[in-house]
Amino acid sequence: MKIYLDTSVISALFDDRNPERKALTQEFFSQMIVYSLFISELTIAEIERTPDHKLRLKMREVIEDFSVLEITKSTAELAEEYVKYGAVPASYPEDAFHIAVSVLNEMDYVLSWNFRHIVRRKTRDIVRMINTIRNLKNIEIITPAELL
Repeated sequence: MKIYLDTSVISALFDDRNPERKALTQEFFSQMIVYSLFISELTIAEIERTPDHKLRLKMREVIEDFSVLEITKSTAELAEEYVKYGAVPASYPEDAFHIAVSVLNEMDYVLSWNFRHIVRRKTRDIVRMINTIRNLKNIEIITPAELL
């Protein structure tokens, strides 16, 4: 299985504010050898913007062996379409990019803890509709807990 991780999954490993989410994420990572894990250039950029230097270093360490997907013009075009049709709010285009890069690289899953803009029924439905119209592979958008 090819799995794309957005930044919220990486940061959840170190988030003491939500112990249950942290524990579920740690459990997912303990089983990660059965998956092919991917991030994107955007994930790296978001980690690099983390203001806490120690946290940024810890997240860099987690992702150092993951395959990195490139953000292309096609990624931007598909992300723009997701935003245009309301899958993701226009004020959060990065979330649409996470989904678009996953779809164009034919991932099986997008994993996220972002319930506001990514892991929600509206997003799933609109992404499925656009992907079907464009003859793109449909992708499951879920939390790490749903793979356990």
